[in-house]
Amino acid sequence: MGFRKRASVPPANFELTSDYKTAGDQPEAIKNLIQKINKGEQTQVLLGVTGSGKTFTMAHVIAQTQRPALIMAPNKTLAAQLFEEMQSFFPKNHIEYFVSYYDYYQPEAYIPRTDTYIEKDASINDRIDRLRHRATRSILEHNDVIIVASVSCIYGLGDITSYSEMSFSVEKSQALNRDDFIKTLIELQYNRADFDFTRGSFRVRGDYIDIFPPHAEDRAWRVIFFGDDVEDIIEIDSLSGKQTFRFESIRVYPNSHHITPRPTLSQAIKQIKADLKEHLALLSKQNKQIEAHRLKQRTEFDIEMLETTGMCKGIENYSRYLTGRNPGEAPPTLFEYLPKNALLFADESHVAIPQIRGMFNGDRARKDTLIEHGFRLPVARDNRPLKFEEWEEMRPQTTFISATPGDWELDQTNGVFTEQVIRPTGLIDPIVEIRPAKNQVEDFLGLAKETVAKGHRILCTTLTKRMSEQLTDYLHEHNLKAKYMHSDIDTLERIEIIRSLRLGEIDILVGINLLREGLDIPECALVTIMDADKEGFLRSTRSLIQTIGRAARHIEGRAILYADKKTKSMEEAISESNRRREKQIAYNKENNITPQSIQKAVQSSLYDQTHIITSKKPRKWHFHTVKEAEKEIEKMRKKMLKAADLLDFETASKIRDDIKDLEKLYNL
Repeated sequence: MGFRKRASVPPANFELTSDYKTAGDQPEAIKNLIQKINKGEQTQVLLGVTGSGKTFTMAHVIAQTQRPALIMAPNKTLAAQLFEEMQSFFPKNHIEYFVSYYDYYQPEAYIPRTDTYIEKDASINDRIDRLRHRATRSILEHNDVIIVASVSCIYGLGDITSYSEMSFSVEKSQALNRDDFIKTLIELQYNRADFDFTRGSFRVRGDYIDIFPPHAEDRAWRVIFFGDDVEDIIEIDSLSGKQTFRFESIRVYPNSHHITPRPTLSQAIKQIKADLKEHLALLSKQNKQIEAHRLKQRTEFDIEMLETTGMCKGIENYSRYLTGRNPGEAPPTLFEYLPKNALLFADESHVAIPQIRGMFNGDRARKDTLIEHGFRLPVARDNRPLKFEEWEEMRPQTTFISATPGDWELDQTNGVFTEQVIRPTGLIDPIVEIRPAKNQVEDFLGLAKETVAKGHRILCTTLTKRMSEQLTDYLHEHNLKAKYMHSDIDTLERIEIIRSLRLGEIDILVGINLLREGLDIPECALVTIMDADKEGFLRSTRSLIQTIGRAARHIEGRAILYADKKTKSMEEAISESNRRREKQIAYNKENNITPQSIQKAVQSSLYDQTHIITSKKPRKWHFHTVKEAEKEIEKMRKKMLKAADLLDFETASKIRDDIKDLEKLYNL
C-alpha cells in the first residue's frame, strides 16, 4: 500500500526546561526507551503508574533523541492536559494541539426501519480549528514540533501534497502583481471581507492588502505594494491595526486543509458524473426507482454547487476524487504530515488502541446504509478513518504508555515492557477499602463532608449519566460544591471543570469513564467507585486499577469500592495495587524517602494559553438545584413558542438565547 509521506527533516533542537530532576525508576526507563529507539525497534511498551512522571519521561526521550513527536491521547481532556505539560517542559519549541474541531457532531445517517433521514449537523469550534491550522503549519515549517492529538487524528485530513503545493511565499522587494495576488488568495478559499475582517479572510485598501491567516488569533499580515513590487510586509493587530512586527517574508497557506486545485476539481466533477451514471443504472436494474431518483437529484445539485463555487455541502463524501486516491486506498490523515523521523507516543494505550479498531467499522456501517438507499454514491465509503491495519502500517516508531497495557500492545513486544512504578515523590498507591453497596449514596455523603472539611478534592465514578446527574443534585441539596462531567459536556468546558476542581471552586467531580485515564489532580484524596461489583467494561480489572490510581498523587489518598460481593476484577485490581505499594515502600525505606503529596501549579486555562479571550456574562439566575433550573427552562420554552406563534420572532430568539445560556450554566 503506497502511503504518501512528507519528506524527512533535519534533527530538531528541543530544549527541555524544568525544575524537576529524574528520580525513582525514571532514569532507567528513559535509558531503556532511548536504547530501543536507537536500535530501530518499531514498538515498545512503558508500564507507568499514575504519578510516576510518565509525561516527564516522554519529554526526556524527545529531548535526548531530538526527534519530532506525535503524542496521541484517547480523549480531548487528556490531550489538553498533555498539551499544557509539554508547553511547560518545552517553552521555546513548537507545541501544538490537534483534536476534532466539532463541539457537536451529528453525522449524516438513515434509519430504514422508520424511514428517517438525519442530515449532518455540526458545530465547529473556531478556536480548535485555528489550533489545527497552527499544528499543520508548524509541522511543515519547523523541526522542533510536538503535536498533542486525540485519536481523531486518524480521520481524513486534506491531502498534504495539495495543501503544501498551493501555499506560497511573499518576500519584500518581490515582483508581484497585486490583482494576481488577490486572485490567488481567493483560490486558496480566503474570503474577501473589507468590513468584517476575521480569521481566514483578506481586505483590500488601496496599495495595502491585509491577510488574516487561519492559524492566527489576533494578528494579521499587511502586504504593502508599490506598483507591481512588494514594498513592505508588516504584522498588525487585527482589531486596532497597530503595527507589531516587520517581516522579510511570509508563507501563506490555504484557508482549508481540504483545498483542491481547479484542474483537480474539474477532473473530479467528470468522475462524479461518470460514477453517478453507472450507479443509477445499477439501481434501476435492481428496480430501486425511488433510490435512483433521490440519488440523481442530490448528486446533480452537488455537482452544480461544485462547478459554481468550488464547494458543496457534504464535499467530504467526494474526498477520494479530490485527493486523487484509488478506491479503497487510505485517506490522507495527520500521519502523512509527520516527518519520517517522528516518534509516536500512544498515551493510555489500553483505551486508544480499541478506539482505533472500532472507528472504521462504525463509520462503514452508516455509509453502507446511506449508499444502499440512494443518499450517497459508493465513493462516500472512502471518506473514513484509517483501518487499524492501515494505521499499523503508517505509524512511526511507537511507545505505548499505560498503567495497564492492553493485550495487543504486549503481544507486539512478546510481553516485554519497561516498568516505571516508583514515584519520585515516594507516594504509595492508595489504600483500597470495600464497603457495602446497599447504602452507598448515604455513606458517600458522610465521606464527602469529612474529606471536603480537610480541604481535599473527591472523584466519584458512577455507571450511568443519569446517576451522575442525580448524585450531583443530591450533593447540591446537602450544600456540597459538586459538578458532573460526561460525554455531553463540551470539550473546552471539560477542561475548565477540571481546572475549577483543582482551584477549589468545586470540591467533588462526578462522572463515568471520563474520570479514569490521565486526569492529573494532585489535590484528589478520595476516589469512590459506585457499584464496583457490576463487572463489565467500566468495572474490569484495568478500569478499576486506573480509577483507583486517581488518588495516588495525594499522601492521604484512598479508594472506596462500593460492592456487595468481591469480583475477580476487584481481586486482581487490589492485588496489583498491593504489589505496587510494597515495591514503593521498599524503595522509600532503602532511600530514606518520606512520601510527599505532589505539588503542581494550576496552569492557566487553555483559553488563555492560546490567547483566547472569554467573556463571562453576569449570572442572571440563582437556582439551588439543577431541577429548579430545568423547571425554569421549561417555562421559558413555553414563552418562546407563544412568542413565535404571535410572529414575535425577536422576543422568541432572545428567549432562545437565554435558554442556551441557562443550559450551559448548569451543564444541561
